Amino acid sequence: MIKQTPLSHIHISILNIFTAKLPSMAEEAKPEYNTLYPWKVQVKGGFKATSFIYGTVALENTGFVANIASLVLYFWLKLHFDLSGAANTLTNLMGSAFLLSVVGGFISDTYINRFHTSLIFGTVEILALMMMTIQAHDEKLQPASCGKSNCMTGRPAIMFYASLCLFALGSGGVRGSLPALGADQFDQKDPKEAKGLASYFNWLLLSTVTGSLVGVTVIVYISTNKNNHNWWKGFLITLVSAFVGFIILALGKPFYRLQAPEESPLVRIAQVIIVAIKNRKLPPPESASELYEINERESASTEAKIAHTEQFRSLDKAAILHNDAEPLPWTVCTVTQVEEVKVLTRMLPIIASTIIMNTCLAQLQTFSVQQGNTMDRKLGSLEVPAPSIPIIPLIFMIILIPIYEFTFVPFARKITKHRSGITQLQRVGVGLVLSALSMAVAALVEVKRKHQSLENPLKPISLFWLSFQYGIFGIADMFTLVGLLEFFYKEAPAGMRSLSTSFTWISLSFGYFLSTIFVDTINAVTKKITPSKQGWLHGHILDQNNLNLFYWFLAILSVLNFFNYLYWATWYKYKPEDNVSIMDKSISISGVSLVKTAEEDESKAANGESTTEHTEVNDGKN
Repeated sequence: MIKQTPLSHIHISILNIFTAKLPSMAEEAKPEYNTLYPWKVQVKGGFKATSFIYGTVALENTGFVANIASLVLYFWLKLHFDLSGAANTLTNLMGSAFLLSVVGGFISDTYINRFHTSLIFGTVEILALMMMTIQAHDEKLQPASCGKSNCMTGRPAIMFYASLCLFALGSGGVRGSLPALGADQFDQKDPKEAKGLASYFNWLLLSTVTGSLVGVTVIVYISTNKNNHNWWKGFLITLVSAFVGFIILALGKPFYRLQAPEESPLVRIAQVIIVAIKNRKLPPPESASELYEINERESASTEAKIAHTEQFRSLDKAAILHNDAEPLPWTVCTVTQVEEVKVLTRMLPIIASTIIMNTCLAQLQTFSVQQGNTMDRKLGSLEVPAPSIPIIPLIFMIILIPIYEFTFVPFARKITKHRSGITQLQRVGVGLVLSALSMAVAALVEVKRKHQSLENPLKPISLFWLSFQYGIFGIADMFTLVGLLEFFYKEAPAGMRSLSTSFTWISLSFGYFLSTIFVDTINAVTKKITPSKQGWLHGHILDQNNLNLFYWFLAILSVLNFFNYLYWATWYKYKPEDNVSIMDKSISISGVSLVKTAEEDESKAANGESTTEHTEVNDGKN
């Protein structure tokens, strides 16, 4: 048995002194002991590792969010799409990017670890930005105005659509793997690190917002400056920013805990469904103990088993082993494997219940920007560009996220005894309520804007009236996005965590696509029933539309959706927390937590085992 020397205690104490200004990093990270020189401590995981991920996320989102805010103008003014064509192209691009996050999640769970998956898709995204920069700079690769809805033909069309496809694939793949890589740096079975996991997602959102703030101000201003002739400079800054971001991610490799990819989650799901169908005529067992499960010693996996639950009892038939049958993969499934499918099945209503909120988000990136374009955009002597309007919720979030982390969470933790202050589903519920309120406020602001514009067109109301709806939705997004990422990561089986966190982006993707469906449907229906025979959202002149009624429609729909969500959130059964609560205490030496107890050490010593623990699960490819 390897014992610590007094010198190691001194060394750890000195380490704590030097890291006193950053206690979260020292407390949340686990020491990895050198078997030859036990006094040498290597820190892997924790906030020290995620600091590299925060930098990558901030720099990558600098360009990604700037593109979301301004590409519609690039398509319209530079590439000669009409208004609807430009809007639909951007909506389809964003929806596809978020949808393709599933690809990144699946690959990082099955074939390549999350670190290498992020770098591979990051390279694809950089290649796409390089192509977009070249096309924006070279007028020969840009279509001439033709008076049609889409003037893309020949080489410009090939360059354009290839770059968009690569951008969607690259950015989507990064979003499917990178958040889970950061969450892997915290051990959920360690009480201190479990609290760090909740904080990680808050700081991840803050990094995203910080990068986005730079994107919608600096990059948007440069791109739209000089009568929209500087788009290539904006893309070039985006390219350099993303490149530096992924260099930072690569430099953090020595500090990461890398989880080895496991068996394909889709194969495991298919096995449960197929075997359950084969055994559908079998009577259910009288006791759950009769279902097939591999004990810990027989299992090659280090992940804890999942206890049996009573929901979806028909799937339990996949774990029935015939008396004369061998336990082969497509003949019988373990209880843990069945419960994995149950967990994913229980998540589906939660995903569906958040799509409406993301449909509301799409309005803030389209109609609200158009509202802002007709309002007084002057801030002193400076005129705020229309695509920079999203700066309002970003500023709100930058202020509120630290307040939430340092004030609300500790206060709520004392009352609820929950390590995150409130549960993930409670957090999502708060966001859904606020999103409905945001749409109601948007409707009221539109009434005021339209009234003033019709009464005195030369004196429009200030752009900052939009800060109410943007600010409320910014708070909603702070609650919901982080809540969903943490929920899908913590509840998912270990081998499906990247795929599961990508469910958050799937909800965003469906929200974008549903927005297009709503706009087309509302226009088609209201065109038939209104006395003017004009749809609520027809034409190009905002003052002749009924955008306020569309906002009210979304507000009412959001309220109904909240009650639907409330039902499913109450119905949902959380995965067991491995008997770890925030009140648990562990033995510590000079401030470094030791999760294993002295009794466990003595038991291992009696069996001739080492008490040294390694925190990294290596996939052998590093």
